[in-house]
Amino acid sequence: MEEMNKLVPKSSRFKTVCVFCGSSTGKRDCYRDAALELGQELVSRKLGLVYGGGSIGLMGLVSQEVHRGGGHVIGYIGLTYALLFVTKQLTGETVGELRPVADMHQRKAEMARNSDCFIALPGGYGTLEELLEVITWAQLGIHDKPVGLLNVDGYYNYLLTFIDKAVDDGFIHPSQRSIIVSAPNAKELVQRLEDYVPLHDGVVAKAKWKAEQVELNASLQTELAR
Repeated sequence: MEEMNKLVPKSSRFKTVCVFCGSSTGKRDCYRDAALELGQELVSRKLGLVYGGGSIGLMGLVSQEVHRGGGHVIGYIGLTYALLFVTKQLTGETVGELRPVADMHQRKAEMARNSDCFIALPGGYGTLEELLEVITWAQLGIHDKPVGLLNVDGYYNYLLTFIDKAVDDGFIHPSQRSIIVSAPNAKELVQRLEDYVPLHDGVVAKAKWKAEQVELNASLQTELAR
């Protein structure tokens, strides 16, 4: 019976996970391996993937792995770049469902709204910008969704050290340090996200999300009508 239980896919309190990651695979195999392992972990827990669209770099590896495993994949892309995406000039052939949005601001908002938690793989400026924004939204109470760092081979050690320094010097409240959940591998990270308990009132967050959604939907309709 114990062996059979190990074979049963793990249930999750989440339905979809937003993954931020690089459009490059990096120079080390450990980053590629981590992206594939994350995709496999999402599939094993029957979790859908929300990401920035495209099929190159780590984002391509994650999306293809989830899609290959039968998971639902949604990619968001700004209208400015939609044509390049479709013609494969920027990001290669996409998998799953591609949803165009008005601009990059709405892209990030829609990715966040349609996800139950966030995970950042190694990446560059874009990954950091997306990651820090959802951390800030959590700090402000705009959402109460957990934010995870897949700290592959210590990739994010310096960032975590900087955040600890900011706490020590009084720029980040000690209780807000726990907004960021980190782990060296996908299995451990997803479990820590499952166990995460938000520090603020989620009712306020939901109200703010709803108000923003009305505004952003109106913006998208205006853009599409042009």
